[in-house]
Amino acid sequence: MKKREVLASVKDERLIEKRRDQMVKGAVTLFKEKGFHRTTTREIARSAGFSIGTLYEYIRQKEDVLYLVCDTIYDQVHIRLEQDIDTKQGTIESLKLAIKNYFKVVDDMQDEVLVMYQEAKSLSKDALPYVLKKEAEMAAMFKKIIESCIKNGELTLTELEAELISHNIIVQGQMWAFRRWTIQKIYTIDQYIELQTKVILQGVGEK
Repeated sequence: MKKREVLASVKDERLIEKRRDQMVKGAVTLFKEKGFHRTTTREIARSAGFSIGTLYEYIRQKEDVLYLVCDTIYDQVHIRLEQDIDTKQGTIESLKLAIKNYFKVVDDMQDEVLVMYQEAKSLSKDALPYVLKKEAEMAAMFKKIIESCIKNGELTLTELEAELISHNIIVQGQMWAFRRWTIQKIYTIDQYIELQTKVILQGVGEK
């Protein structure tokens, strides 16, 4: 899915990336504390370390920041799955590694994940489908790996089962952020990954 364009008046791509990264970090902290609607663009600018005028050189409206948070999460998941895993490999080990990498992304970006789903309701009706589509694309990455395992004889699942498992993986990863107030008192991230992977693979009937 093509990224939704967030217009900037600055032409330097590296500077745009740097400033928007600062903006996302500042905004996530504020959204988590105050919510999207109660946070002003002036507060986002101050938290990011620059003026309101500078802020509007990189975005056009506050909603743009939520797009940037969404893209940041998706890009990190995509990068980590692609850099370490041949999705066509078709082995259980490749699926285990994909699950581990995804859960690690969620661990690294807990605040971003939490804010994205808490504040998705704040998006306009034409904007929300973009975020939902991005999440579906993350699930599709796992479905591709699962389908390679099926093709290779490592798993025996129907099309619907493969689809459901891919979404289950996404949700189990998100739970590390959503329920961190209790889950993270019981498990380390490595323990959580190990146990969730075991449960997921038992559910798909690992050979």
